[in-house]
Amino acid sequence: MNQDIIVNDDLNWQPEQQRVAFSAQWLGGRVNCFISLARLEHLSGQSLIDEANIVLAFESVRFDIEELVSELVSQEAFGPDGGLYL
Repeated sequence: MNQDIIVNDDLNWQPEQQRVAFSAQWLGGRVNCFISLARLEHLSGQSLIDEANIVLAFESVRFDIEELVSELVSQEAFGPDGGLYL
C-alpha cells in the first residue's frame, strides 16, 4: 500500500468513455484519475460487463491502482487537463 497516494471512494463508471473516474489524494491535493475498462479487466483478470462488477473489480485491485497512480505521479505523466489516465 502506498502512503503517498490515497485513492478516494468516489468511483464513477462512465459508460460512454468505457472508463472509471475516481480521485486520489496526493500531497494534500486532489487529482482526477481515470482507468479504462480494458486496463481494469487486465488488472482484475475478469471480463466486466456491468457497473456492479466493475466497481467490485476496482475494489479488488485498489492497491494495484494506487501503485499505478503513484508511478504516474512520479513520472509527472499528467494529461493536459491535469488528470491521470491509466
